[in-house]
Amino acid sequence: MTLRGVDDRSLRHVGQDGPVEVTLQYFDGCPNWRETETRVREALRLVGAPATVLSLQIVSTPEDADRLGFRGSPTVLVGGVDPFASASSPVGLACRMFKTPAGLAGTPTVEQLVAALRC
Repeated sequence: MTLRGVDDRSLRHVGQDGPVEVTLQYFDGCPNWRETETRVREALRLVGAPATVLSLQIVSTPEDADRLGFRGSPTVLVGGVDPFASASSPVGLACRMFKTPAGLAGTPTVEQLVAALRC
């Protein structure tokens, strides 16, 4: 597992004074993580957060997935919390689907990401 991070001093959650981390977790070969990254960066721009608040974390093994509670690729964590997870979401190296206004999709919408960043 590798993590590409940023300077934590620049991390700010909209509406809060303290730092928050936004992490995009994915596995190599996931067809949706790059589009999710693009959408997260757009959502960050829309809420006025610097694009540098995003870290990318690759999840390489089933053991990493279990240890991290990884609910599939892509996963967006806001302050370490997965705002799109349900209690029934399985943990493991699998593609993930999201409920969107247009139906199931491989990535949340920009609007859903904005809402998650503002919570």
